[in-house]
This record gives sequence, structure tokens and C-alpha cells, in this order.
Amino acid sequence: MSGCVRSPLLLLLLLCGVQAQVENRVIFLPGTFQNVSVSQNETVQAVVSRIPLEVAFITLQFHTQHRNATLSYTRMPGLGLSLTAVDSGLLSALLPGQASLSLFLSSPDGETVAGTGVILPYSSTDPVPGACNMEFNLDIDPNVYIHYNLYETTIRFAPANLGYERGAAPPVCDQSTEGNTRWRLQYDVYQYFLPENDLSERSLFIAIQTVADVQGMMQNGKRVMTLSSSDLSTAVFNSIPGQGVVYSVIVRDPLLNTSASYVPVHTYACSFASTLDGCQTLGKVSTKIFFTIAGLAGLFVCFCGHRFFKCELFCMGFSFAAFFFFVLITRTTGLDYDICLALSAVIGVVGGVLLVMSWWRFGSVMACIIVVGLMLGFLIASTVLFTPLGDLDVFRRSDAVFWVTFCCIMIIVPLFFVRWPREGNITTCGVVGAYAVILAVNAYIYTSLSYITMNILKRFLNNNFSAVFTDVPFQTIDYVMITVWVVLGVSGIVLQLYRERSRPFFPPSPYLMWLQERERRKTNVLDPSHHFPSLSNRLLARVRQLTARTEPAGEHTPLLL
Repeated sequence: MSGCVRSPLLLLLLLCGVQAQVENRVIFLPGTFQNVSVSQNETVQAVVSRIPLEVAFITLQFHTQHRNATLSYTRMPGLGLSLTAVDSGLLSALLPGQASLSLFLSSPDGETVAGTGVILPYSSTDPVPGACNMEFNLDIDPNVYIHYNLYETTIRFAPANLGYERGAAPPVCDQSTEGNTRWRLQYDVYQYFLPENDLSERSLFIAIQTVADVQGMMQNGKRVMTLSSSDLSTAVFNSIPGQGVVYSVIVRDPLLNTSASYVPVHTYACSFASTLDGCQTLGKVSTKIFFTIAGLAGLFVCFCGHRFFKCELFCMGFSFAAFFFFVLITRTTGLDYDICLALSAVIGVVGGVLLVMSWWRFGSVMACIIVVGLMLGFLIASTVLFTPLGDLDVFRRSDAVFWVTFCCIMIIVPLFFVRWPREGNITTCGVVGAYAVILAVNAYIYTSLSYITMNILKRFLNNNFSAVFTDVPFQTIDYVMITVWVVLGVSGIVLQLYRERSRPFFPPSPYLMWLQERERRKTNVLDPSHHFPSLSNRLLARVRQLTARTEPAGEHTPLLL
């Protein structure tokens, strides 16, 4: 850190509104962000001075990307007086006449921690975030606590209280529920997405600086829900591994029309510390191999699926069986992800072969087309419920309503195939094949379109996923991928319809053609093939020819006596 700074220079910096940092001390100005680096075994004093008298309480936020930092009221952190987290904050109620304040930053893990912090002032009419805390360690806790897994991200926070003057006793939290108590407060839950495929510290700090206060979050974030004081102070969202998201809660006093912000918290739904499957190496090699092959097959089906009908049936049967058994294996066993994926691929091959063989043996095109139609119906139903329609309370509160709606959409689509089988089959080839290409791209570059089907898969695998908000970011890469999907799908459909316009609707079954050919050879004696021996007789004759004893050449007539 820099050398000592004398008092006149410090006063000059404060008057000019410039941040100053001296050895083991950081000068914070209200509302101005300060980048701070905390070395190992060092405690940095965060100093706030010249606090206006109309300010009743302040919050100090400190944010790092993935390393913990300890924020404390005292130089030596203690239970109930400090918080160690990636996104930490402390709230200090000011005393009458108090114009300065000191808090302390340290590194709990013995390594240098770099982050950004800000002081936010609030008046006596603003709500006090976390002032009615009964769950967490701090007496007044303005923090939002976050927990994530593969399926969902959960945030929790402590209830707020009404504002009060300096030196006054805070209002009682739970004495009554009348309109002049904290029960009139409302909580708006916001989320703000970071740029896609951007795990940089700079991007995170820019986002935090954008949404740290009330005005910034309301202008730039998205309000996803509003909770009353009688609701549980928790919210559940869809986990998007590798996608940075900032969550925050703004508490409002509708009577006084005032508000205050909790400390924003961020997550990437992945670990920066993991060397096997962390944020930097997100996406297993097995997943990339699987979806790369699926993307190449999808591209082939998109443009040539109807012409090569057996290949199309194999791909559709593979997808149907692999998806179903991946859900079944994952829910009923505790096998590793790679093993589940490998078993699903093997069973998918079996499913594809069975679908092809059913058409080859029985020649029932309509039965196969129904399976193909269900694939298109599944994708359409997933897309419909991927829209904001899927976040309606009626779907989030009832799994039965969700699955009935999903199945109805999925089953209606194949009904159109009964009337227009060829057109329906070609449409499925174009739409589903193009989406397989999008999934292949997602294995290397994140795109939100993969969550069209991923959300359904998560709902199959997680019983509590119905309560999750499934919002995903829609940014430049997603609009590019939508364009690619539309262009590939439309091009494949138009090309196949044009190329197949003068050909039979579907190729005949090879087995039925063989039966017809065999019957024709039996009854048509003028057909030259009628006089050829059967395959079995030809093979038997060839074996006899190879194993018969060779007679010596020369005269074979007996000698005359």
C-alpha cells in the first residue's frame, strides 16, 4: 500500500471528493466505490468521515469474485460482530452527533483478496434491512445469503424494520401486525444478468457498481417477485452454471414511499476452486463429445432426414430412448454423470435400432411417424413453457397442472401428422435437427436456448423444481442462435419439400418388398430369376463343390482283356 498521508492532504482529498488509501486504511466516500486489496495477515481499516447529520444509518458493502473476505465491526473479528463471505455487508446505526465510523477488512484464508466496496447512507425514514433478524449471526443483518446446486439457486434474507432517528429505540419487530409496524413493508426481489460467457472480475465489478443501490437495481435489474412481510423471506431460481447473476432485495415502505437495498449477492452456479469441473472448465469432455456427434447427426437430419428415412428413424429413436433412460437412471441410481450418459447412449442406440427394425419388419409408417411427431411435440411444449408463460403461478404451484399442459401440447402435435405425414416428418427433421446443432454449439459456447429442454430435464430430476423461477438471460449470442435455428430449420424444410415433391411420400418397407419379390418369383415362370435356385441351395452347392474329391484327369475307360 502507499505511504502515510498527512491530515491536510486527507482533508483536501475529502473536499475534492477523491478516494484516498493509506497504509492499512481506506477512505470511503458515501456512494463512491473504492477498490481495495487486502494482503494476507493484514487488517485494513475502512474509514467513513464527514457523515451528514440527516443520515441515520449506513451500510458498507464489499464484493470479491470468488475469494472470501471478512468484514468486521472490530479489528479482531468475533462471532456476531463480523461476516466472512464473497459478498459481505455490515449495517451501522449512527449515534447523535456521530460524523465518522470505522469498520475493518481482513483476509480469512491467508491470501491476498481484491474487491470493491461502497458506503450507502440512509435516512431515518428509510427501512432498515435485516433489523428484525432472528436467524443469522449478526444483530442487524443486511445480507442476502445464497445457496446453489445443479438445479436451483436459493436466496434468503432477514426481515427489515421501520426506520428510526439517531439515538432512538428501534421499533419492536413482532409485537403486533398493525399498519404502523414493520409488517407493512414489502420486499422486491431483483436479478441482474452479467454478460454471457464472461467470467472476468472486471465484468462483475462493473455489474456490482451498476446495481448496488436502490436506483441502480430498479433501473437495470429485473424484478421477479414481490414478497409481503408475512411471506417467507426466501426465493428460488433456476441454476445456470457459468452464467453470472446478481441478486438483490429492495425493501419498501409503501406508507412513506421510501426504500433501502440489501447487500447484493452474485453467483455463477459453479466453483472457481474446482480443477475438474469448475467455472473455467465448465462442460465435461463426455458432454462435448456426445453433443458434438448429436449436432452433426442433427445437421444431416435437418437437410437429408426424409430422403434417408432409416437414418432419421434411428436418430429419433435414439433421442427418445436416451432421454427417457437418462431420467430413469439418474433418478433411480447414484451413478456418476459420465456413466449415466454412457448407459443412456447405449440404450439410445438400442432404441434407434428397434424403431428402424419395427419399420423394416412391419412397414407401419404411421406408427413411426407418431414417435417422430412426439419428438416435435416435446420440443414445442418445452419452448412454450420456456417463455414467461412457464413462470405463471399456476404452473409453479402445481406440478399436475404443468405436466398436464405439457403432455396436451406434446400429444396434439402428432395428430396433424395423420393428415399430413410427409410434411410433418420433414418439419420435424428441420426443427429438431436444427435444435440439435444449437445444443452442439452450447457444449462450447453458452447459450440460453439450451434451457428450453434443460428446464424440462431438471423438472424431471428434481421434485422441488416447480417452485423455481426459470428466467434466463437473453443477450446477443442468444439472438444469433435463434437466427441460426430459424435459418437452418427453414432451409432444411424448404429444401426437403422441394426435393421430395415428385417422389413417393415414404420409402417402402424392405421386408415387405422382399416378400413381394419372393412371391413374384414363385408365380412368374417366365421371369429368369424363377429358374435360379434359392440362396440356401446355392450355398449348399458351393459347399459341396469345395469339399468334393477332385478326380484325376486322363482316360477313365477300363482296359480291354
